[in-house]
Amino acid sequence: MEQNSPPNALEEQLRECFGRVAWSHKTHEKCSDILNTKLHRIKLWQIILSAITTTGIIASVFGESKAIGIFSAVLSFVLTVLNTYVKQNDLGGLAQKHADAAVDLWNMRESYLSLLTDIRSGCAESDEIRKQRDSLQESLLEIYRGSPRTIANAYKQATKALQKLEELTFSDSEIDAILPKALRKSDAHDS
Repeated sequence: MEQNSPPNALEEQLRECFGRVAWSHKTHEKCSDILNTKLHRIKLWQIILSAITTTGIIASVFGESKAIGIFSAVLSFVLTVLNTYVKQNDLGGLAQKHADAAVDLWNMRESYLSLLTDIRSGCAESDEIRKQRDSLQESLLEIYRGSPRTIANAYKQATKALQKLEELTFSDSEIDAILPKALRKSDAHDS
């Protein structure tokens, strides 16, 4: 297909699929980040509350302050509630499931991108493109079936990452900066 020719329906469908997969990939990445951050904060609070509770108990045993004992008992209860939450909600395991889904979706995203490239370069026939599309759809279904649900905040962060921060796009100069000189678009012959 020539660059200026009107896009066909098959290419348009694949572009839509690419977009949805790219968004899902980034959303699962953000879910994993959010859950890991939450888990690290909870663990930090568990350590802080444990230290304060232990210090308070020691102070109340060897001292004469009933207020410190009461304060330590309240903190101990808060720590118990926090520990129960962590036990009932495996944030680390859920974060890992999101990270795994993101990796699988990254591969799908790249597969869609390769197929779109094949279409634009004219190396693929329509029947071959349809077979690859159908195969990608089956694989994508299995990924989504095994993936945890995403959260609204992750979707918002993914939107910002993709639309404002352009996390999936690179300028020629950014790509050239990480390529060997022989593969750069600019300065390729300046060796």
